[in-house]
Amino acid sequence: MKKTVKKAIFPIAGMGTRFLPLSKVVSKELIPLVDKPLIHYSVEEALLSGIKEIQLVTRKSQKDVTAYFNSNPELEALLRERNKKEELEMVKGLNEVSKQIKFSFSIQKKASGNVDAIYQARNFAGNEPVGVFFCDDIIYSKELPGFQQLKEIYETCQRPVIGLKRMPRDKLSQYGVVEVEKIANNVFKIKKVVEKPKGEPPSDLVILGRYIITPEVFERIENDKSMRMNDYSISQVLGQMAEEGKVIYGYEIKGDWLECGDKNTWFKSFLTLLLDHPDFGQKAKEFLKGKI
Repeated sequence: MKKTVKKAIFPIAGMGTRFLPLSKVVSKELIPLVDKPLIHYSVEEALLSGIKEIQLVTRKSQKDVTAYFNSNPELEALLRERNKKEELEMVKGLNEVSKQIKFSFSIQKKASGNVDAIYQARNFAGNEPVGVFFCDDIIYSKELPGFQQLKEIYETCQRPVIGLKRMPRDKLSQYGVVEVEKIANNVFKIKKVVEKPKGEPPSDLVILGRYIITPEVFERIENDKSMRMNDYSISQVLGQMAEEGKVIYGYEIKGDWLECGDKNTWFKSFLTLLLDHPDFGQKAKEFLKGKI
């Protein structure tokens, strides 16, 4: 019987050093992108893709993200008392998202890379396929949610799937780039992963922060403890598995990739969403016209 993906891991234990000094006191995932924090977009994408359970892998004492998704009866009572109807609806909307997804938490005790963070959620994943979301990558799709696109590939192939996007050649040295064999439109078999290639890149397809991994991936990490100690990325693990002959697929996701990994990419993504926002877009365009 073919399996589907109903669970997702959100590794959010990183220190967010590219967003200092703000990230000293605010988790990077709570940095706003227009009117919602980064993690809100990823949770909505997960929900629209049929995800029922999310495990947040956090660092010790990282409580701000937890608080964001918890209900706040005191705040709701205050908004009712002051007749803040619009604000109350926003809070209720967030509560509805939280009700539809079961959240759990695990702790990454030491900053040892995202493979170690993902490994902390192995019991949560169990013997099922599981999604992995990196919240500083936003997929802006007005049609099928980005992760749903990966799910449809997984449901056909029942193998790990990596989200891919094409990038200009002059930017490839900044990303994990894949060597591939084309299978169908937008679908590839991964042959190799090259992190930040210095020479000729193997393709113009780079890895973005969406994956579907299977129990064999956790087994591979379990059998090679160095992966959890040496700041490995999940992309490197999947690349090694591909080189060893394991079948790993890649899918070129349809939609805009809004990067938020550092201040520069975040700012560009902020402007992109702002100008397209139904409430703020027109006013922002008029304001910018007057300034240019």
